[in-house]
Amino acid sequence: MAAGDNDFPKAKVTVIVPCYNEEDVIAECLESLSFADEILVVDSFSTDRTVEIARRHTDRILQHEFWSHGAQNNWAIPQAKHDWVMIVDADERVTPELAEEIRALLRDPDRDGYYVRRRNFFLGREIRHGTWGGDRVLRLFHRGSGRYQELHVHSRVELRGRAGQCRGALLHHTFRSLEDYGRKIHRFSRGGARNEYERGRRSGAWRMLGHGAGRFFKSYVLKGGFLDGTEGFLVAYMEADHALLKYAKLWEMQRERSAPPARTRESSDPRTRRP
Repeated sequence: MAAGDNDFPKAKVTVIVPCYNEEDVIAECLESLSFADEILVVDSFSTDRTVEIARRHTDRILQHEFWSHGAQNNWAIPQAKHDWVMIVDADERVTPELAEEIRALLRDPDRDGYYVRRRNFFLGREIRHGTWGGDRVLRLFHRGSGRYQELHVHSRVELRGRAGQCRGALLHHTFRSLEDYGRKIHRFSRGGARNEYERGRRSGAWRMLGHGAGRFFKSYVLKGGFLDGTEGFLVAYMEADHALLKYAKLWEMQRERSAPPARTRESSDPRTRRP
């Protein structure tokens, strides 16, 4: 059967993939984006083979210094060739069902953006409960209607207009090992602390303890994380660890800002003394 007008979307979409040192996962991510009219990789000057691997899948690779999660995405969006954009992280995969749904939606979009259900995996197992269960993120939107919050980590799209919901899923392969978690937790908690500091929040021992214990109780007990077995326990622990570290680093920031400047010792060389 000959291709007709309904075989292709009226609106074209650019999928933006922000990345840094993702040589282990970038290929599978880009392979899942064959539905896109353009794949735009925005790299933060990776030092591994990320860019080399990405070139096998797209000829649009831009490099831009990373300042924050929100700022990076907001810089990338105007670089897209098409008005509809989708943000996909390097550790995420678009399922064939979601890809087909997006093509159908863009034949006649009736919303300004669309939420996507995200299935989160930890150590290869899907986490169906806890704070990771029921996850949905706004990732597909008209670039004239959406902009990311200017946050260091965990920024979300602020949409001007109506949002819809996709039925298909985005697969999110989070930490591939506990060592992988250890490498990333300090970056995430530092960014979270900066967010809180810029909001004028304060921290102390009770806030560290309260947020840490509260996150564990919410994820493991209230949200049913215990139903995911050992992995569910570890996810709840990581949530608590992140919260405690974030407020510990916030306390460290406010302590450094309030410390008096260090006194410099006057030089013994008379030629360097002020008259």
